[in-house]
Amino acid sequence: MDDYSTMPDYGITTTFDYAGLEPPVTDKNVKGFTSYFVPPLYSLVFIFGLLGNALVVLILIRYKKLKSMTDIYLLNLAISDLLFIISLPFWAHYATREWVFGDTMCRILSGVYCVGFYSGSFFIILLTIDRYLAIVHAVFALKARTITYGTLTSVVTWVVVLLASVPEFVFHRVQKANETDECTIHYPPENEKVWKQFLTLMKFILGLAIPTVIIIFCYLRIIMILIKGRNQRKQKAFKLIAVIMVVFFLFWMPYNIALLLRTFQDSFFSFNSENNIEGKVAFGVEVTRVIALVHCCINPVIYAFLGEKFRKYTSIFFQKCLLAPLCRLCPGRNYPILERSTSSYISSTEHEISIGL
Repeated sequence: MDDYSTMPDYGITTTFDYAGLEPPVTDKNVKGFTSYFVPPLYSLVFIFGLLGNALVVLILIRYKKLKSMTDIYLLNLAISDLLFIISLPFWAHYATREWVFGDTMCRILSGVYCVGFYSGSFFIILLTIDRYLAIVHAVFALKARTITYGTLTSVVTWVVVLLASVPEFVFHRVQKANETDECTIHYPPENEKVWKQFLTLMKFILGLAIPTVIIIFCYLRIIMILIKGRNQRKQKAFKLIAVIMVVFFLFWMPYNIALLLRTFQDSFFSFNSENNIEGKVAFGVEVTRVIALVHCCINPVIYAFLGEKFRKYTSIFFQKCLLAPLCRLCPGRNYPILERSTSSYISSTEHEISIGL
């Protein structure tokens, strides 16, 4: 291990612990990746994610009017994505330089990252259960799938998410590493290893394992009902939520598996001075973390391709807010016609099955 005598040791020394959100990137490959690739990628994700999720929130509130439990959960899912998005400029700056935003922002943004992960996972579960009730227990769903219950379960979910994220707010701090300020997680020294393993397992179990079991059960039952009934409108509702769920796990599962491997790397790998397992695992964590953060701009794209109502309401929004002012300036164009067609456009969608977006 002589090659690493001048750099921090991931998870081996007790002076610093880099098992948190932002480990100091001392490996040459990791540093190059974060310095050159992360900032432009995060900038693009920030722009498209902010515009896309803001549009989702606008449509759900202004046009959909939050008339169903599905709308409530989709709104909260968009808010969860926005939590990630507002933190991206800070992480983009940190990828190329040291942490300059202070200890308080280090704790807040690291905690927000964890809140975004848990909330995204939990609201995926709620959306799955919502589809399960609507399709498998349609009669009971008439009473259970109300705005009141949707709001109540959302509030409870956010409380649970905040409680689960408390360690991230508490343990993250600004520390010196290689003469630079790093925003890292620092566990109590007396039981450092226990805390590290506990929090990693908690993320894996609460964020992936339990949701996977619930989702598999619900979707197996849903598929059985859809095969028997062959209801095309229910199949559309199933498809939208199913794609959201699958994409979430595709983006987030690699990162959580990488965290699990790094936390328990002594059990998974044998170390020597040649294989550089620590550097490879650190690089894997960094790459998968970037992939996970990109997810925050994906859901609006899914809605655009699979959400029929979303496309219709988006068209209405751009007609009324962007094209209408231009039409007033164009000779020969009659703005009231646009208003009448828009009104009929809205009324024609009211009879469709509610599939969220």
